[in-house]
Amino acid sequence: MTAAWVAGTTRARSLARRCAGPDVAREVASSPTLEGALARLDATPYRRGVRPGQPLLEAQHALVGTLLWQIRVLAGWQPGTGTAALRALAGWFEIANVDALLSGGPFFELGTMATAWSDLRNAPDLRRALSASPWGDPGGDDARSIQLGMRMRWARRVAAISPDTRFWSAGALALLIARERFAEERPLPEPPSDLIGRRTAGAGDLTEFGRRLPDHAAWALRGTETPACLWAAETRWWSRLERDGRALLSGARLDLGPVLGAVAVLAVDVRRVRAALELASRGGHPLEAFDAVLA
Repeated sequence: MTAAWVAGTTRARSLARRCAGPDVAREVASSPTLEGALARLDATPYRRGVRPGQPLLEAQHALVGTLLWQIRVLAGWQPGTGTAALRALAGWFEIANVDALLSGGPFFELGTMATAWSDLRNAPDLRRALSASPWGDPGGDDARSIQLGMRMRWARRVAAISPDTRFWSAGALALLIARERFAEERPLPEPPSDLIGRRTAGAGDLTEFGRRLPDHAAWALRGTETPACLWAAETRWWSRLERDGRALLSGARLDLGPVLGAVAVLAVDVRRVRAALELASRGGHPLEAFDAVLA
């Protein structure tokens, strides 16, 4: 079994080493023009989809599409367990495609990483199509119910991959629920109790919600007392994802760990460069804002 992971983990480490990295992202962010920022990315893996002259949203979509392409490449080198894990992680892109289907926008090319996209794309009844797929019934026909239902289902799928992904997924779900309930003040369908516990349903405010979370989810909200501080909690979540990802890539492990670590590190890199392009499109300042968001 260990031998089956040699090629997959080698490819994972190779892809992770090719990240643009924080220094390049900061250079991109400091560019006074979007055109200059896009040119700086020509020496990175993002050149596959990013081209001079692209408008911001198109360039950002291409950045994220590069991550999907990397996941698809990585999947081709994995044993069955690794491919299944990557398909579960790639569920984010299928959710993004459904978001685009509901609101208009470009789709990502999922290929073999799709869960049910070919059935969802042209479905006359999206809720019925979801219910008949591994995504399950989202709990409503409206766009918000579909979007939240898919995200909660995805959280469960990711949590089932490994103890590491359970930790990330539960923390991310806690942040999503906190933002919906206490920042947006909107009702929610019942979330997965196995990830955030049953006691959170009766929480009256954000602080109480954080106290009632199980340890594997509570870490994401630790020290967050008001909804205005949720952005900082989300930043810490991404920082933790990067640290954990690099830890999984270290050493000489021949298992799923380095594959998960690579996807984590690559996802963080995409987020960082995406934010850098946003700042460059506004003149490249203030850099302090970029540093604060991505600390």
